[in-house]
Amino acid sequence: MDIKNIFDNINVDKNNEEFIKILRDKNIRVERIVSNGQISDENFWYDQDENEFVLLLEGEAILEFENEEITLKKGDFIDIKSRTKHRIKYTSLDKPSIWLAIFY
Repeated sequence: MDIKNIFDNINVDKNNEEFIKILRDKNIRVERIVSNGQISDENFWYDQDENEFVLLLEGEAILEFENEEITLKKGDFIDIKSRTKHRIKYTSLDKPSIWLAIFY
């Protein structure tokens, strides 16, 4: 069995987010996302067919929804139901924001 560590090979790239697929099956997808100050484009909203459970492993972030903003710090998590419009308003500039995202 192959053991891996979610914190291995963290890519610090101020221009691009990094998406690493950890697991994919018929009904579930797990990704590690590394953000380095990236935010959603001004008029862009995620409006996904899947539910998304997000756990912030490192860093800080602000998620924006149509009627509220939620600040996430290390260890915070949220379950975003499908078709809920949301966007990334802020991620840390001084250290990577490392997300574990589970789409189901």
